[in-house]
Amino acid sequence: MTKNIVYFDLETQNVSAEVGGWGRKDLLKMSLGVTYSTHRGTYHIYPEWKVDELIEELRRADLVVGFNLLDFDYGVLMGYTILDLRCCLRTLDLLVDIEKRIGRRVGLDTLSNATLGVGKIADGLDAVRWYREGKWREIAEYCCYDVKVTKMLHEFGAKNGFLLYRDRKNQQQRVPVDWVLD
Repeated sequence: MTKNIVYFDLETQNVSAEVGGWGRKDLLKMSLGVTYSTHRGTYHIYPEWKVDELIEELRRADLVVGFNLLDFDYGVLMGYTILDLRCCLRTLDLLVDIEKRIGRRVGLDTLSNATLGVGKIADGLDAVRWYREGKWREIAEYCCYDVKVTKMLHEFGAKNGFLLYRDRKNQQQRVPVDWVLD
């Protein structure tokens, strides 16, 4: 039986300036979270009122994969649980792994454009605005898209042993990775 890899992202109700800065991620409040489970083979959308179910899915995963999970997404979720998700979930944070390899942070959009030829369709500020406007469909589509891009980057890296990005001089570079899928 193969591992259950759960790809994950969430969006928030607030921005950092409204809750006292980035040190208070636990107060940002989740608007919704999205997972893709390799066992299930489908996406699942969790509104805030189902956050306990989301945390339970993450806890059952053999591996949780995301982008900026350890700092941001888990920081937000820790406003809903007493668990320190950073140490109790087996996690591959693509942002953290790539930063360790090249010595600087590279955004999801930069990686996905160079590696997959696709960019992000919105950003977190759009998601907060949509939340306030009651545009749940837009938030869900955006969050699902980011989960899909993260999944595709992970799969590409696992298969090929590298991802691509453009450096500060706009030169295409390779970053070697040693990820596995099962």
